[in-house]
Amino acid sequence: MRAVQHFIKRLLGHTTLPIEKGPDGSQTDLSDPAMKMTLLLALVALVSAFGSSFQYGYNVSVINSPAPYMQDFYNQTYFNRNGVPMDSSFQTLLWSLTVSMFPLGGLFGSLMVWPLVNNCGRKGTLLINNLFSIAAAILMGTSELAKTFEVIILSRVIMGIYAGLASNVVPMFLGEISPKNLRGAIGVVPQLFITVGILVAQILGLNSILGNAEGWAVLLGLTGIPSAIQLLILPFFPESPRYLLIQKGNEEQARQALQRLRGWDDVDDEIEEMRREDRSEKEEGQFTVLSLCTFRGLRWQLISIIVMMMGQQLSGINGVFYYADRIFQSAGVDSNNVQYVTVSIGAVNVVMTLLAVFIVEALGRRILLLAGFGLCCVSCAVLTLALNLQTTVSWMSYLSIVCVIVYIIGHAIGASPIPFVMITEMFLQSSRPAAFMVGGSVHWLCNFTVGLVFLYMEAGLGPYCFLIFCAICLATIIYIFFIVPETKNKTFMEINRIMAKRNKVEIQEDKEELKDFQTVPGGQAEKKETSNSEL
Repeated sequence: MRAVQHFIKRLLGHTTLPIEKGPDGSQTDLSDPAMKMTLLLALVALVSAFGSSFQYGYNVSVINSPAPYMQDFYNQTYFNRNGVPMDSSFQTLLWSLTVSMFPLGGLFGSLMVWPLVNNCGRKGTLLINNLFSIAAAILMGTSELAKTFEVIILSRVIMGIYAGLASNVVPMFLGEISPKNLRGAIGVVPQLFITVGILVAQILGLNSILGNAEGWAVLLGLTGIPSAIQLLILPFFPESPRYLLIQKGNEEQARQALQRLRGWDDVDDEIEEMRREDRSEKEEGQFTVLSLCTFRGLRWQLISIIVMMMGQQLSGINGVFYYADRIFQSAGVDSNNVQYVTVSIGAVNVVMTLLAVFIVEALGRRILLLAGFGLCCVSCAVLTLALNLQTTVSWMSYLSIVCVIVYIIGHAIGASPIPFVMITEMFLQSSRPAAFMVGGSVHWLCNFTVGLVFLYMEAGLGPYCFLIFCAICLATIIYIFFIVPETKNKTFMEINRIMAKRNKVEIQEDKEELKDFQTVPGGQAEKKETSNSEL
């Protein structure tokens, strides 16, 4: 509770907040108006996440409830065309394609991140991305009238491309426009809207609402509404100041955008920090994925995001949701009411992700990562035991339910939201787009792989497949504990210095700072006098 109260005080700008010191001795006054949440910053975060991240979550879950009715539509359409029923193996193939094309499209979308954000900007990429969503929504919504199931499969690819771009660009955009003391909280907002999207799809997908033979096409088509809203509102909001200054070289536009976001005219400190970042990267220029993978100065950052993204997707979240229905049925929940229990699990996911928004700035990223993966690890181990014993020990089915809930909590507070925040914070402007391209590709490739092989794992290993997930969570915990630093309330340059020591390289900014020193009699080094604007 103290952590939540502390963050709320920060958010509201209470002047009793302490002075926080950075690792280099610099001080941050958290009562500074530039450190507060402004109305415009909040609106940018909400509109960006609602218009983009919400749809990612919505489309993850939207075809689960109406699946039987959609399969009936596939069968009936095939029969009307050919005069013979569809073969069961072909039906399975079509449905597998319908499900798996979404993460495959997500992989394609992630590969488009680097060229789009560098050429069109963060906001510009989000606006362009909405065209994918609206086109896919129209195609899916009219598929029943057009009597074609192929268009649904194609639309799932298009929505995957949209989600692949959105899942990377939104955290990047919000991380770049946020003050350092709110960057973690605002960075979790996209994940919060992903969980809200999943919950809304589960609610609308109830048999009594749209998850039926008459409503499934409407359910699929609704995904275009948030994109239309974002397309109308987002143009009035500013572009990322870091993109404007560092990549476009337009300091005046960057200053104006920063002043609007902060609600404060004195933004010289942040502008100067951007200049330092720009100077430190002059030698390297813009990173491509290839140069990122071969550059020694970013070695541990790159390895860290790959490990965290793999841990996020290979930690068993798909398996837990797959087993959830049969776990609740074994505990005595009627099969007709399982969908309502699934909605309640979605609600827990939303509540715990919302909690992460409030505690990430107080507890830090590293603690939430360790706690989140730790809860997932323990849950997978106990769930293996409970599933194997629930036929002989009656109360084990209830322990299975507890494990599912604890797992969802762990994933919601750490494993799901924090890795994307860490990509934003561990890379500077020139390497960040390429880093998101790598991290996003790993995210979607692992998602696609788990969806492809999990049923075979479950058939071969049964409940013991969760031991594999347990081992992956444990390996991720060990890596984070020894390698990943805390990035809370640090500037991008401060984080860069921490990682430079780990990579055993000297950053360009540190070399340039040597010019500020001069030798005085006696052989001692003395720092030159600098103006306040240079500090």
